[in-house]
Amino acid sequence: MVFNKFFSLAILITVSFFLLSLEISCSPLEEAEDFTLTDYNGKKHTLSSYKESKAIVIIFVSTECPVSNAYNSRMEKLNKEFSQKGITFLGINSNKAESVERIKEHSADNGLTFSILKDEKNVVADKFDASATPEVYVLSGGLKVLYHGRIDNSKDESEVESQDLKNALNEILEGNEVTKKETKAFGCSIKRV
Repeated sequence: MVFNKFFSLAILITVSFFLLSLEISCSPLEEAEDFTLTDYNGKKHTLSSYKESKAIVIIFVSTECPVSNAYNSRMEKLNKEFSQKGITFLGINSNKAESVERIKEHSADNGLTFSILKDEKNVVADKFDASATPEVYVLSGGLKVLYHGRIDNSKDESEVESQDLKNALNEILEGNEVTKKETKAFGCSIKRV
């Protein structure tokens, strides 16, 4: 009888620690680690070098994903609108099969003017725990995560009802806290090594 009580207690404690570890490991990223990646022209970009920006928008992108490609013009439109207001846009391509040459060609073909960096071996994607393209992280100059999730609610631009990224950026520019800090990103999975 005493053995059963101790055994049950041991199982309960083990399960509790397991569930707690799951909760800790699944908690959202609160602050980004600094990193340095190279763009498709060979120029190095260090995240902390953008600390004077009013915000830093990081978008995990793909040259092959139809969902990411459906957002090309929207990403560029947001970049043009908000880069004039002191917000930096950086694309990151972490897909193992997408070469720097292909990224450069894709950017030119689609009129993407923001820097797109190559994340060899998906090191940065792993640090951010990014899983989809497109997936957005908006950071403060101090690298705190202010918003994480989708650009908007629909791949089909004519069906967009919630412009989540744009709303978050406007709130930041107004000096307000972001109301909706987290949304569910959707798209193609990042093809890791």
